[in-house]
Amino acid sequence: MDIDTGTNELLCAVHDGVATITLNRPEARNAMSPDLTAALRAQIKERGNDPAVGVLLITGAGTAFCSGGDVKAMGGRGPRGQMSFEERLADLRWRQSGLTGALVAVRKPTIAALPGAAAGAGLAIALACDMRIAAKSAFCATGYARVGLSGDYGIAWLLTRTVGSMRARELMFTAERVDAERCERIGLVNRVVDDARLQDEAFALAKSIAAGPALALRAMKDNLDEALHIDYGTALHRESERLVGCSRSEDHKEAVQAFVEKRKPVFKGR
Repeated sequence: MDIDTGTNELLCAVHDGVATITLNRPEARNAMSPDLTAALRAQIKERGNDPAVGVLLITGAGTAFCSGGDVKAMGGRGPRGQMSFEERLADLRWRQSGLTGALVAVRKPTIAALPGAAAGAGLAIALACDMRIAAKSAFCATGYARVGLSGDYGIAWLLTRTVGSMRARELMFTAERVDAERCERIGLVNRVVDDARLQDEAFALAKSIAAGPALALRAMKDNLDEALHIDYGTALHRESERLVGCSRSEDHKEAVQAFVEKRKPVFKGR
């Protein structure tokens, strides 16, 4: 089912429990624009709350994932250049919370499929997803140092938690272009596939996860997110609460019955 996003700059379709959200400005390497980002914020919120969706899959049209912000609009040349410091700060904080902030907050698994460049804020969007799968020709770059900026959309927080403080500092300070093979080696992406197979492989992965037990997946995501900032004893306490809750679900009962009957379980998300 195709979803009307309100703009041709962002496409969305829901099939087999997967919401495929495609940044669609290939002529600009899917650089962020007001229309694209507004639609993306809306789709993250709407598909995240859509009971027909089990996984969000974000990708880019053409040969890029997202090249980040529109450099031509920087340096005071765009409409935001006329804002006061306080206005610009409030605007940026609002845009960040509704995009990568909302993406991190989604309680469903999220996957980024990178057909090419993921740079600057585009890299932050990819990092805000739970998993990343990249084409062999893809690459990642923070890019901020090249335009004299310090970073936005949570890039430092996301990078540090993905590759560790040492690597995050290297990638931020140097703004170097990191090819797909090295991205996989340092843990920036989960896997690398042939360019021609990227969309099929990413959708197959998303579909297989979407067919899983939604309640358990949500609880897993809560456990994994909390593992970054709580102590072990607290983790044990909260994990046990969630596991006992899942054990009372229809999905758990179905999984046990399917195991006994030697068949694939059919989960209902309840």
